[in-house]
Amino acid sequence: MSSALPDPYQVLGVSRAASAAEIKAAYRMLVKRHHPDAGGDNDTILALNAAWEVLGDRERRRAHDRQQRGDSASGQVRRGTTRASTASCRSSEVQLIDWLQRVYAPIDRLLARITAAIPSRLQELAADPYDDRLMEAFCAFLAEAQRQMELVERLFRSRPCPAAANGFGLSLYHCLGQVQDGLAELERYSLGYVDDYLHDGRQMLREAEARRQRLAAECRRLEG
Repeated sequence: MSSALPDPYQVLGVSRAASAAEIKAAYRMLVKRHHPDAGGDNDTILALNAAWEVLGDRERRRAHDRQQRGDSASGQVRRGTTRASTASCRSSEVQLIDWLQRVYAPIDRLLARITAAIPSRLQELAADPYDDRLMEAFCAFLAEAQRQMELVERLFRSRPCPAAANGFGLSLYHCLGQVQDGLAELERYSLGYVDDYLHDGRQMLREAEARRQRLAAECRRLEG
């Protein structure tokens, strides 16, 4: 499991008192500077996007700030007594398990439903991609998958990821992006029958499923 991510304020290089406009400007500047087309790397962009997901949303920023204040207060108590330290650790574990059960678990079920159906749907379409009936059924599947991904997005945004699982949350965020990009490529294929879109979409979704399985294994370790 990767180490905990820096505070989103640190990632974007802004103060905790920064306005929404200042945060947005900092995010845009950093994305432009670190974009792969400008010589940057995907990991940096992913970290910037994760920070923006928190600070770019008013409610998530408030929740993050409340959590940080709570963590700070817990830290002072931990330094005071061993009993408080034990209680704080238990509270952190409870928050983590709650997030895994209420946010990650339903997301994983939805993702599994989508990725598991892809091979059979593609096999059905491969019988004759130019058959209108088969293509309509495939497009209906893509539309339903995209609706499910909208629900996944809402679930992911519903609660901030606990600090103890920041690396896990970032990997999950990356997985969601892979699924969304894969579905978008398959949709492009359905519009123009360009084989590159089909190949790229299938590959993205395979990689997303492999990442989903790794996350499921890590989740079992965290819950254990």
